[in-house]
Amino acid sequence: MGDGASSSSSGGGGVAEGGETVVVDHGRRRSSCGYCRSTSHSCISHGLWAYSITVDNYQELLDRGWRRSGCFLYKPEMERTCCPSYTIRLKVEDFSPSKEQVRVQKKMQRFLDGTLDVKKPEQVKLTQDSSKSRCMHDDASPTTVPNAPVSESSSSSSSSDKISSADPYLHYLEKKIDDALSTPALLAEFPIIHAPKAIVKRVTSQAKRKISNVSEDLLYTSNISFQVAAALRRSLLTEDDGQSGLSRSSASQHGNLLNFSPNSVADKLAVFINGQGDIHGLSIKACSGHLNFYSTTKLPGTDFLSSEACAHSDGKRVNPKRGCVSGGGIGQHHKRRRLEIRMKRSSFDPEEFALYKRYQIKVHNDKPEKVSESSYRRFLVDTPLVFVPPSSGNETVPHCGFGSFHQQYLIDGKLVAVGVVDILPRCLSSKYLFWDPELSFLSLGKYSALQEINWVKEAGIHCPRLQYYYLGYYIHSCSKMRYKAAYHPSELLCPLRYKWVPFHIARPLLDEKPYVILSDFTAQSDGFTNKFTDGLSSLSELRSEDDDLNEASSEEDDSDDNEPGFEGT
Repeated sequence: MGDGASSSSSGGGGVAEGGETVVVDHGRRRSSCGYCRSTSHSCISHGLWAYSITVDNYQELLDRGWRRSGCFLYKPEMERTCCPSYTIRLKVEDFSPSKEQVRVQKKMQRFLDGTLDVKKPEQVKLTQDSSKSRCMHDDASPTTVPNAPVSESSSSSSSSDKISSADPYLHYLEKKIDDALSTPALLAEFPIIHAPKAIVKRVTSQAKRKISNVSEDLLYTSNISFQVAAALRRSLLTEDDGQSGLSRSSASQHGNLLNFSPNSVADKLAVFINGQGDIHGLSIKACSGHLNFYSTTKLPGTDFLSSEACAHSDGKRVNPKRGCVSGGGIGQHHKRRRLEIRMKRSSFDPEEFALYKRYQIKVHNDKPEKVSESSYRRFLVDTPLVFVPPSSGNETVPHCGFGSFHQQYLIDGKLVAVGVVDILPRCLSSKYLFWDPELSFLSLGKYSALQEINWVKEAGIHCPRLQYYYLGYYIHSCSKMRYKAAYHPSELLCPLRYKWVPFHIARPLLDEKPYVILSDFTAQSDGFTNKFTDGLSSLSELRSEDDDLNEASSEEDDSDDNEPGFEGT
């Protein structure tokens, strides 16, 4: 077998520093299909067992429709198998990210910056009040304040129950304001016969991002001061004709009420309610006529900043919709995270295996006893590829060398994803990806594919031959494979003549039947395009359709896009 022979017990991932290609033909193989779920052994392929194989030889095999699973190489018999599998690749210099892919990158950046609202898996969707509840809901479950008291009336009506179940502080704060306005001390300040009812709203994280210079401690706000000021003016203008309201003579005794503005009303309310000292975990401040409620504690699951008072340094009136102007500016002190991406040679790593096992159980519903260390080694660690180390002055080999690698993604030192890849003379071939199920909201499958594309771009600067990103097999009839074609402009390998055909030409053909000799149509692409106008139209339309498909599925279920180049065992 020679020095290049691979074994599951070899320490460096089963590859040697030198060697040759040594394979054994296993002939035709039949099995059940994991794509169409057929149990009739309708999946037909040809197999080879590789003891060792050079990266140049494996590159040529890839370009003839072969793939590997561990040390086993296989190629579908396209005209016989139930789900014809076409090798798909992307020339990275032509890659243009879709809207959905750009959103995935931005989401990850917000997560690293600490500004992304994370909805915990255990949080449930809260029921909104049927009469258009008086609170605004965040994308994530509302934050609750510990020890929040609930008024007696909250249990007396279904509407109040719904408000309290969504956020117990909303109804409680509204009642605190209403009670304050009815106390003798404030009645002397605000002699209103019919005081308006207070409305308290939750300040969403989206609103905080849109309004500049607003403290992240801000939880709730109320515009009651504007309503009180308006009610005061209406009362002063009401004639003493036996109806409710203040008379002109009373108005003369309360002429100073005309000078009351929402700002002064808010100031007095804030001082009065704070003086009661029985609101747990919140402080009240007046800001541009609004009564704002700020957190005084660090609440679980939130990224609140230290509280800042709203100061007006220039004395100008501030539009409440644009937020408060801080005297020195309010700094954004979000907790930032650090992402590190490491490329290491294929070898067994206990931390990687623990992540893989958790991923297979949570995402693919594998039984724990089925996810063994030996099966993991055979599938994702053992490799027949002969490692080619980098050498100084050699511009044909990337800095990490050629061979099989595990690309690790670590956030703040914690392993969150691993991409299993082969780096070959002309491409990076993506084989498998597994990730932390708790981070499914980050669409790590899409994000890792974008990082792998970027790696090829950077490596290609020093290694001009390295130009392509291979995503494994594309099966048009399998919805879980559709994400691969979203990396534009991709190409499919003709199963007969081994020529690369643009996907926008192949797609309408595959809509007609699963097995097509794609190269027959490349010379007739103009006439073919006219024949399939409805299915093809233009590349931009196809791209728009893929964007819509990805947008509809990306947030709820990342399983369709989590495994670039997925190869079954």
